[in-house]
Amino acid sequence: MDLDFTPDDIERGRLLFAGSCDFIAGVSSLAIMIPEGLPEIAFAGRSNVGKSSLINALTGRKALARTSHTPGRTQQLNFFEINQRFNLVDMPGYGYAKVSKTQKKEWRVLIRAYLKGRATLRACFVLIDSRHGIKDVDAEIMDLMDEAGVNYRVILTKIDKAKKEELDKVIEKTEKALLKRPAAFPKVFLTSSDKKINIEELRVIVDQLTM
Repeated sequence: MDLDFTPDDIERGRLLFAGSCDFIAGVSSLAIMIPEGLPEIAFAGRSNVGKSSLINALTGRKALARTSHTPGRTQQLNFFEINQRFNLVDMPGYGYAKVSKTQKKEWRVLIRAYLKGRATLRACFVLIDSRHGIKDVDAEIMDLMDEAGVNYRVILTKIDKAKKEELDKVIEKTEKALLKRPAAFPKVFLTSSDKKINIEELRVIVDQLTM
């Protein structure tokens, strides 16, 4: 993963997340969707992939996004306004959540409608566990993004917990799959929330996407 960021880039990314960070709304249905305004960056991922931990590391807050040992705690679209510059959207975790089929269907309807109808959505980060690679449920959300024409980028999480040989295989397999997807960025991005690996660089990417 080659990142050619300058010290100035890193500083701009730091400053972006050093300002205010406010919860705006939790949206559980289209009827209460907040109006479009600031640019938006969305985060999606299977339950237990480390999405909340990554958002907390990115924003430098310990509990901005709620973390839990119980998968599937994010059950709505949570909007956070970052430094009056853009809205960070924490999407419902999918996959392992112990909820009813009706609830899961409602989530899919909400996510599909959000992806298709949000003109202010600049990009979505799809988080995938670096130890496991793309699962069927990940492919489903990426199908929705391809269908909606939403630019998205895969972030491999928890790389500090993966063995190098296995990680290399996951990277190769994932990037090969991304080449077949029209809305996907072709290269993966590697992170570890615990070890703060590439958190500064991710801030730069967000900064550039929301300019």
